[in-house]
Amino acid sequence: ESEDETLETPQKNSNKKGKGKKSKKAKEERPPSPVIEVDNLEEFVLRPAPQGVTVKCRVTRDKKGMDRGLYPTYYLHLDNDKKVFLLAGRKRKKSKTSNYLISIDPTDLSRGGENFIGKLRSNLMGTKFTVFDNGANPDRANADWSNVRQELSAVVYETNVLGFKGPRKMTVIIPGMNADNERVPIRPRNDNNGLLMRWQNKNMDNVIELHNKAPVWNDETQSYVLNFHGRVTHASVKNFQ
Repeated sequence: ESEDETLETPQKNSNKKGKGKKSKKAKEERPPSPVIEVDNLEEFVLRPAPQGVTVKCRVTRDKKGMDRGLYPTYYLHLDNDKKVFLLAGRKRKKSKTSNYLISIDPTDLSRGGENFIGKLRSNLMGTKFTVFDNGANPDRANADWSNVRQELSAVVYETNVLGFKGPRKMTVIIPGMNADNERVPIRPRNDNNGLLMRWQNKNMDNVIELHNKAPVWNDETQSYVLNFHGRVTHASVKNFQ
């Protein structure tokens, strides 16, 4: 994406009341994802993106979800002309923390379904998340650990010096790749050797760390702003790039 454009979109700032105004220039859309063939959906969503290719996706939320909106459903599609469906996720019931099932079938979002491919789990504060594949919990794995689940990603949200009144920082931790452009398996036998602990302990062997772009304070609008290239219409603390 070009960095030469001057359009700035405000992030939500709790020091200022009201919703962010839409910019007339915000109608510009970033280029769609290049043509990508999805022959096997499960293989496609679990493998790293092809080298030199940016895969752009769009997440949509169905607020109705299940049980009168208590468990909304999320859908992931390729952001191109075909809008190919990739994944669906819903919040699990009776879970102590935010825990989402992820499926390659939007009509089958059950833990025991054949389309279940992973889950997302958060900590109690909702500031740290880990994404697993559909392997077994280490506590219930085979004796040889052959079916232990892989960690596919971890996400950390951090507040800034203003606490929750300012924009948050997002860090994404993912496994690295080998010489064949395949993901390095991360199969921790306990939480002390997972992606989050490796990141906290600065043990970054075979691990990649990514960060969001930091917004800047705009005295004229009295808000934090960042160029979202036409992808954002309302100010929100959920806007990241």
